Amino acid sequence: MDTKPAIPLSEALAAAQDWWREAGVDCDFVDEPHNWLAAPEPVTKAAAPPAATAIEPPEKPELPPLGGDRAAWPRSLAEFAPWWLSEPSLAAAGSGQRIPPRGAARAKLMILVAMPETGDSQALLSGPHGQLVSAMREAMGLAEEETYLASALPYHAKHPDWTMLVARGFDDIVKHHIALAAPQRILVLGRELLTLFQHDPAQGGANPRRIALEGSDTAVLAAVDPDTLLQRWKFRASLWQAWLDWRE
Repeated sequence: MDTKPAIPLSEALAAAQDWWREAGVDCDFVDEPHNWLAAPEPVTKAAAPPAATAIEPPEKPELPPLGGDRAAWPRSLAEFAPWWLSEPSLAAAGSGQRIPPRGAARAKLMILVAMPETGDSQALLSGPHGQLVSAMREAMGLAEEETYLASALPYHAKHPDWTMLVARGFDDIVKHHIALAAPQRILVLGRELLTLFQHDPAQGGANPRRIALEGSDTAVLAAVDPDTLLQRWKFRASLWQAWLDWRE
């Protein structure tokens, strides 16, 4: 029986290499000649994929100004109400039933609100806001024919974008309306309307203030909107004190 231990693999490989070395085979040969002194060929980098062309967002079309052709704007207060109710471009700023202003030109006081009340159908400010305005007018000692009631918008809107309206020239329509009405004084009810007069409504506190109406010598007093006046007596008291100071 054969009792020789198995030769480890490492010893077998070493013995095979010694046998070939003793036989004179200690080099590797190939049939094709090779220049071992030649410089290595440069490694060619793969071309980078072309950069993606930035896609510019499409330009927003410039919206035409509201009010249509200015040359066709009304030239008298009597012409304003029919134009106010029929001018097609005003429909681009919102929808709803349009309500005309009421009163006569050269009134002692023009009261300007943002928009008609929700229930207005025949006359401007025919609901709770109108009752508040009437009570204010009587307390101010003014007759109904001595006041001119107007709204910045011809219709009731939930969330009007005043900045967009100014960008489309709606402030010029309001100023043109004021010029035709030619009141002695203006009471603005609604701080959001100050945007129409290039005044930042965020400036200042809650008290009414005087603002300059560009292009006119008409004195302007600004206060909070009718809803706020109805809900908070402090604003009513503040407005009344401002009115007394303004009248003096």
